[in-house]
Amino acid sequence: GAYIAGGDDLGAIAYNPAGVFEAGTQILVDAGLFEWRSEHTRQAIVRQADPNTGEPTGASFVQTMDPVTGSAPVLPIPTLGASFRVDPRWVVWGGVWTPYAALSSYPEQVKGAPAPQRYALITLEGSALAFVGVGAAYAPSPRWRLGAGIGAVVGTFNSRVIVSGCVPERMFCAPEDPEWDIESELTVAPIVAPTGQVGALFIPTPAWRIGLAFQLPAWVRAPATFRARLPAAPVFERAVQEGEDADVSFDLPWILRAGVEARPVEDLRVELGLGVEGWGMHDEVVVEPDGVVLRNVAGFPEEFRVPPVTLPRRFEASFSARLGGEYAFEAAGKRWALRAGVSLEQSAVPPEYVSVLTIDAPKVTTALGAGVHLGRWRLDATYAHVFAADVRVDPREARLPQMSPVQGNPPENPNMINGGAYSVRANVVGLGVAYTFEDASEPKAR
Repeated sequence: GAYIAGGDDLGAIAYNPAGVFEAGTQILVDAGLFEWRSEHTRQAIVRQADPNTGEPTGASFVQTMDPVTGSAPVLPIPTLGASFRVDPRWVVWGGVWTPYAALSSYPEQVKGAPAPQRYALITLEGSALAFVGVGAAYAPSPRWRLGAGIGAVVGTFNSRVIVSGCVPERMFCAPEDPEWDIESELTVAPIVAPTGQVGALFIPTPAWRIGLAFQLPAWVRAPATFRARLPAAPVFERAVQEGEDADVSFDLPWILRAGVEARPVEDLRVELGLGVEGWGMHDEVVVEPDGVVLRNVAGFPEEFRVPPVTLPRRFEASFSARLGGEYAFEAAGKRWALRAGVSLEQSAVPPEYVSVLTIDAPKVTTALGAGVHLGRWRLDATYAHVFAADVRVDPREARLPQMSPVQGNPPENPNMINGGAYSVRANVVGLGVAYTFEDASEPKAR
């Protein structure tokens, strides 16, 4: 479901903090097992060069490379929360919740040769990001619920990727010559990026609820380390790296959500929710080395200071719609609930900026679930499947260049590394348990 207008437990901390008021005094633990797999067939433009001058002849052709498969470990993605009803009109809460994101990995070799996607990603293994927050919900009247929370995006981002030591404009090498590959690992930690959220619920009648919530952006500014295994090319035979510190900066979006829930009969709830995510502010990731130096590189200054590296992202605002329903009934002496939902989401990534680092596409997610009340306990289970559209990036329109720490100026004809076909699928199995000590409708214990 949408859970913007109809949130009534601690799951609302991730969608609309005003809904936490309905939880009363409660603890909640749930986790989703996220299974993810992708396929990518890279295509690249190969430009012919004059063997005598090294200058482009103007002739080019499209090269299709061997396909690769990406996967991610099936790890629990948790939501943990606790709330306390301190007053008939006030509920305070604290919690941790994690976005659904794949920690994808790809092969280093295909058929005994370096993998074609290596310049975009090898693995994100070791990354972990979560939202941590505290907040309060207030009911100034029976018709209104107001909520707010403050917190931070916290964790570690770790990526291993191949960059190139080739400087093609100096005619040393071909852009994707494996002899010039630099195996690099960037670890951004600790990440602590403050953020917050506000929300409201309006209940004009028992049959209708209207919700509105706003999640603030997060501006990530974090220390990092950059480690590299230098190329096997003769130019780097005596080269060494000194220093590994860097600073990384990027921005995560604001989110605006609105929802309407109808309760046409006592035991049936249906909610329609809409969302806008301001991904347009996620324009680039900047890595600024702090005194990282390469020494003894043939043909370079004795001390070559690694310049800042900018990874273009160029994301755009995305829109989503969600429809969910719940029907409650009595059976076998227990209170049960059956749930179903569907969501439609735009991609925030323009096709020309899609890569194996961020495979995003228009998608439809369907979900089924059930819950049972056992006294003050509630047990929940759900299953969801993501249907994502395939993406094809024309190699002539691809806009992600091959990264190199030894290029002070962009080459005249950058080597683009994200052309080709992409497909992805995902499944989620979720389990949860909540215990309610005192809900919002109970008289406050004294």
